[in-house]
Amino acid sequence: MSKGRGPDHYRALVPQVPPSTGSGRRFNKLRERPTVRTTDYHTGGEPFRIVVEPPVEIPGTDVADRRARAIGDTDADALRRFLGFEPRGHADMYGGFLVPPDDDRAHLGVLFWHKDGFSTACGHGTIALGAWAVESGRVPAPDDGVTDVVVDVPSGRVTARVRTVGGRVADVEFVNVASYVVETGIEVATAYGPVQVDVAYGGALYASLDVARVGLRVEPASITELIALGREVKRALVDHPAARHASDERLSGIYGTILFEDLGTLAEGPHQRNVTIFADGEVDRSPCGSGTASRVASLVASGALGRDQVLTHDSIVGSRFVARVLGETTADGYAAVLPSITGTAHRTGEHVFVTDPDDTLPGFVLR
Repeated sequence: MSKGRGPDHYRALVPQVPPSTGSGRRFNKLRERPTVRTTDYHTGGEPFRIVVEPPVEIPGTDVADRRARAIGDTDADALRRFLGFEPRGHADMYGGFLVPPDDDRAHLGVLFWHKDGFSTACGHGTIALGAWAVESGRVPAPDDGVTDVVVDVPSGRVTARVRTVGGRVADVEFVNVASYVVETGIEVATAYGPVQVDVAYGGALYASLDVARVGLRVEPASITELIALGREVKRALVDHPAARHASDERLSGIYGTILFEDLGTLAEGPHQRNVTIFADGEVDRSPCGSGTASRVASLVASGALGRDQVLTHDSIVGSRFVARVLGETTADGYAAVLPSITGTAHRTGEHVFVTDPDDTLPGFVLR
């Protein structure tokens, strides 16, 4: 799955300068016209660009090692920028490169990426991959039933349980890695004054904040303020001990800030709306899969989510995940839960991306 053109020619696809400096750089002269084929999905409104056969080598002993080696001035990172930056992507683009799984017990491996780098986990991407694997025939499935698509991601092994009805994908249940609360009540200084946040792990480390504490609502009209607040919280926790993963430094760092709004309680359990601001100000349009897992861990620990209840989790654009606890365990020295998150994913297009050798405008992002 990592076969294709070698790395030497592919360096010409992007300017050999730091990619964040803007659009004033020029492409190196291209020796040929490579193409990159993708299949695009959205999960609850959040894009996911699947690259089945990346045209670059992505070496490593397992998926976590491949991610570590892809970071930096590499061909994999050049491909990420090529597909994620404008004019082929945008500041909120997300995608994944398929790579070999860690062993033959999984169907596939994936490196998740966004405009700022490679993430350790991605629930909405796993849901999209499950739908794609069944719809493409990669994993055989009955017309009616549930098919497990097992995926190796940098944070571990996850499962997409794809439910089909009448030969069509109805929904996908994402079974995540063990998730747990790291620390609660961390005081953070913000433009709204000091606030308390909780940090929990759901495949990545997230800081959570109830926006009622700062007088905001999770709604599109407030997106500028929400992005600024999410960035502010993340920056404040850079050196905090809670931002360090207990057993694997590769998983360290606050990945995103979950800004949530309590919508009360339904018969099935708590109902919340959130927007997750991750990477450097990127906005998750879905309710955020791995972020939802971290919220499940937090709500169980606080007693707000019972073992027989579900969390109804809405996004800033009105899409919905439904999350529950499948079991309890321990992980990294913490009491943990095994969460599952159910959502839907839909294909939006098939693409063949090319580079014109006369195009002097490199990839760029404006945020």
